[in-house]
Amino acid sequence: MSTEIATQPDLWRQVADGFAQYGGALPKAGQRVAAVGCGTSWFMAMAYAALREDLGQGETDAFAGSEFPAGRSYDAVVVISRSGTTTEVLDLIRTTDLPTIAITATPGSPIVELADHTIMLDFADEQSVVQTRFATTTLALLRASVGEDLTRAAADAQTALTIDVDDLAKLEQVTYLGTRWTVGLAHEAALKQREAASAWTEAYPAMDYRHGPIAIAQPGRGVWIFGEPPAGLLDDVAATGATVVHHDLDPMASLIVAQRVAVAKSLALGLNPDQPRSLSRSVILG
Repeated sequence: MSTEIATQPDLWRQVADGFAQYGGALPKAGQRVAAVGCGTSWFMAMAYAALREDLGQGETDAFAGSEFPAGRSYDAVVVISRSGTTTEVLDLIRTTDLPTIAITATPGSPIVELADHTIMLDFADEQSVVQTRFATTTLALLRASVGEDLTRAAADAQTALTIDVDDLAKLEQVTYLGTRWTVGLAHEAALKQREAASAWTEAYPAMDYRHGPIAIAQPGRGVWIFGEPPAGLLDDVAATGATVVHHDLDPMASLIVAQRVAVAKSLALGLNPDQPRSLSRSVILG
């Protein structure tokens, strides 16, 4: 997992520099789009959907694979699946008449045959059960598709690999917060600690945090904020005694720091971050 995490700056540059190779299959500005995935892929779909709308590219919704609303009309459905074998997303593609675009890392997987178009990111595949680089490389590609320049993001990702995470890994509990497209990143950061280190984490939209979840904040725990903090939030968190974590980095690069914290915490607990308990590379239902 650590080795795969470290490759992300180069992979983001690769998809940005080679965007013409992939971009033709992705939704165009003005189209009504749904983005779908399970677990980590769902959180990347959430980030893409909010960012695409905020940049004026068109109405975009995000759904977990099992929750796609039957009968709703879209110009395209972007389906994210590292393995290309996840039951819920394959069932969706089989049952919908809408145009589907699959993003996967696995050649020859069922999703390649089922989807109308496939974008293959096999160079970003992983040996670890826990997703890191495939997810962020997919999001980097989707960010490029809506006109974002990833130069700073890739540079910040390099910086993220050098940040000391020892103290962050010692926090008893962390709550991750985001706004708009970074809400998906907050959910993903929380998932990484739960998967790799069996840790207690939570994630919320930043403005909703003061509506209850702040009650668990205290010394020895952390509140990690992706993107620009809402006015007054940092002061309110500081007043609880909790550690405020906020990096002056592209939010996707801050996610790399969170990935590294998950590994460090896992190793400190004597766990194997690549093979978390009860998890497998793909959820295939009988």
